[in-house]
Amino acid sequence: MSPLKLGIPKGSLEQSTIELFAQAGWRISPSSRNYFPSIDDPEIVCSLVRPQEMARYVADGTLDMGLTGLDWILEWECEDKVAQIGALEYSKSSNRACRWVLVTRQDSPIQTLEDLQGKRVATELEQFTRRHLAQRGIQAEVIFSWGATEAKVVEGLVDAAVEITETGSTIKAHGLRIVADLLETRTMIIANHDAVKDAWKKNKIDQITLLLNAALTARHKAILKMNVPVAHAAEVLALLPSLQSPTINTLSDPAWQAVETVVDRSEVRDLIWRLKQAGAVGILEFDLKKVV
Repeated sequence: MSPLKLGIPKGSLEQSTIELFAQAGWRISPSSRNYFPSIDDPEIVCSLVRPQEMARYVADGTLDMGLTGLDWILEWECEDKVAQIGALEYSKSSNRACRWVLVTRQDSPIQTLEDLQGKRVATELEQFTRRHLAQRGIQAEVIFSWGATEAKVVEGLVDAAVEITETGSTIKAHGLRIVADLLETRTMIIANHDAVKDAWKKNKIDQITLLLNAALTARHKAILKMNVPVAHAAEVLALLPSLQSPTINTLSDPAWQAVETVVDRSEVRDLIWRLKQAGAVGILEFDLKKVV
């Protein structure tokens, strides 16, 4: 039985991916000397691969499974060449979706995609951009950018650029403006079609997918524990959401109950104050590792 060949995205998502795997239960240890991190699971071997190339290596079977952006799956027209197992809503800095947008100078006459007719556009997402414009009958020169794409627009080397952004703040800081959104992208778990037909590998892929998603779900949840006077139980319980319903246990003093529940992390700040006002005491908050 050969191990599952797993691709870890190298670059901006590398550390956050390794941290996510650690939370899910796998310790990945990169080495500065090679592109093959060790992992504490004899059933998996890891490779560090640039996200821009991941889909092609999964499609041709070099890798059984990998994490990459939807943008790079579309760039190389791998939508049907790989099995898209699911999306992972995470990034290195926020939970916002990343967008590929058309940008140009503030004083540019370009106001719509159609205004790119006969213009020069720089981007790293070259093939997708070329197809996107061609489908709309727009004939523009799309050139590959090796980096500093926004600077090429600022310096007048190109008329516009297709660049990735989360908030648009960097684009504005360069004195540019967004003309149009071309694509919203997210991190995807992808697998080789032959791998998902193999019962053992499919089981391993499903295990990894389940636990990665469980770890991500847990990041948005928290456990609250508290003691509640029976006389105030109804008032406190009315405030508590839960995955199912709060867990309630009677304490040695029958006038008190121990209450435990899972809540959205975003609600904790206000909820603790309201619970305290309703009569709860000894309120404790705990982080979660996984929610399945």
